[in-house]
Amino acid sequence: MTKSNIALLVLLAVVASLPLFGGAYALRLGTIACMYAILALSWNVVGGFAGYPSFATAAFFGFGAYTTGVLLGKGLPLWLGVVISAVAALLITAALGAALLRLRGHYFAIASLSLVEVLRELINNATDLTGGGMGLNIPLVSGSGVLAEAVFFFYAMWILLLLTALMVMAVAGSKLGFGLACIRQNETASSMVGLNTTLYKSIAFGLSACFVSAAGGVYAAWVHYIDPSDVFDILYSVKPIVMALMGGLGSPLGVACGAFLYLGLEEVVWRNYIQIHTGVLGLIIVLLLLFLPHGLISLRPSNLWRRVKHV
Repeated sequence: MTKSNIALLVLLAVVASLPLFGGAYALRLGTIACMYAILALSWNVVGGFAGYPSFATAAFFGFGAYTTGVLLGKGLPLWLGVVISAVAALLITAALGAALLRLRGHYFAIASLSLVEVLRELINNATDLTGGGMGLNIPLVSGSGVLAEAVFFFYAMWILLLLTALMVMAVAGSKLGFGLACIRQNETASSMVGLNTTLYKSIAFGLSACFVSAAGGVYAAWVHYIDPSDVFDILYSVKPIVMALMGGLGSPLGVACGAFLYLGLEEVVWRNYIQIHTGVLGLIIVLLLLFLPHGLISLRPSNLWRRVKHV
């Protein structure tokens, strides 16, 4: 295991101690931070490792939220609903990726973005099952108090984040990760030497969808009510990309740190510049990307030492 992966596990262990020191507000932020990190790490599999600019994260998130929400309404326990949502997303997107991932560049980006709108329209029209545009009420998972429920969902999202991080680290050090790196460098050459690029990309696309869908399921149970405009928000496709770029594309540690940094900036800007928070947050992100083009991971001591020697 690399030093970067060990540092990521240590960071997650520190995050897990949040309920020992924080109240309800801190737990809410911690739950959102874990969710953001899941989205960013999952996107990193197809966007960072394979170099495919996917905008389908919001589609996976909404799919998982509605699948879990409907299953909870049928009386299934939360863990089973989340597992079913994740497996369904894995199978559907792996099969869909076999066709969709034949596109490249901006063609793939547009096609992946269209998945969000397609699923949103399907949910809007399935009124008998999903409530359509009126949204879906989701039953309480437990009758515990507010603080106990906050702790429960924080750890549910944290466990999912841990599993996502382990998956990303396993992919990075496996034959799949090596194949995805080859695809990112030169997909045509990879195909010529016998690499089944479609299979590798489909697996990556499926893994990316799997954990995002599970995060959507936990989110749905957490907020108790969802509607298409909420869970299929296009920002769920854009934010993970920004987080990965801020942290360091391709680096699991950098991507997780980028997710936490993004949430911190988002919260500070929202509280202090509520009228113009979107513009201020966008300006800060642009400045960070300009001065740290390789993300937070470029601030590692070894990288800083190289910069000093060049100077």
